[in-house]
Amino acid sequence: MYFAALLARTEDGWEASDTELDDVETLDDLADLADLAREATADDDETVLVLLEQEGIWYGVIRIDGEDDPRVFVSNAAGAARSAYGEILLTPELLGQEPEDDSALDSLTDLDGTEDGEPDPAGGSGADAGADPDAPPGTPAGPVGDTELLEDLGVSEKQLLALQSDAVNEIADMLGAADVLEAVR
Repeated sequence: MYFAALLARTEDGWEASDTELDDVETLDDLADLADLAREATADDDETVLVLLEQEGIWYGVIRIDGEDDPRVFVSNAAGAARSAYGEILLTPELLGQEPEDDSALDSLTDLDGTEDGEPDPAGGSGADAGADPDAPPGTPAGPVGDTELLEDLGVSEKQLLALQSDAVNEIADMLGAADVLEAVR
C-alpha cells in the first residue's frame, strides 16, 4: 500500500495535503506538484516536502526549496526499484550512474573484467555481487540520495537512516507536523 503527502512550510507551521501520483511519471512532475502546494502558501520560496512510502518496504523524501533542484532521499533503492512510484525517484544521477550514453562495449564488460552474467572468479557475480536479485542491475540494496536533506529542519542523518516502518509519520512527528499529516491520511 502506498501513501503520498505534501507538506508545505508556512509562516504558521506546516500545511499538509494528500496527493495522487497517478499522473506523475518523472521527478519533474513531482516538483510541479510541490509548486502547486507552494502556491497555497504566502511565499514562493517556502520548503515543500513530498513524503512517499510503500508500507514496510521503502520510503522517500523529496525536498523542493524555491527554484532549487529537488533533493531526494530513498530508504531502500532496491525495494523502490520494484515499485512504479519508486522508479520515478531513482534517476541515474541519484543512483550514481552515467546517463544512458554507454557504448555497447561498456555494457558488455563489468568493471572487474567479467562479462554481464559471467561468474566472478572471486566468487561474486560481477559488479552486482550482493545486490538484490529482483532489482534492476546496478541498483544498490540500501539507501540512496541526500541523507542530510532534513538536517536544518531538525531530522538528523542518523535519525533518517534509522527509520524503518511508519517512517513518514515519524518524519512528520520530528518536524512538528504529525497532526496536519494525520488529518490527510
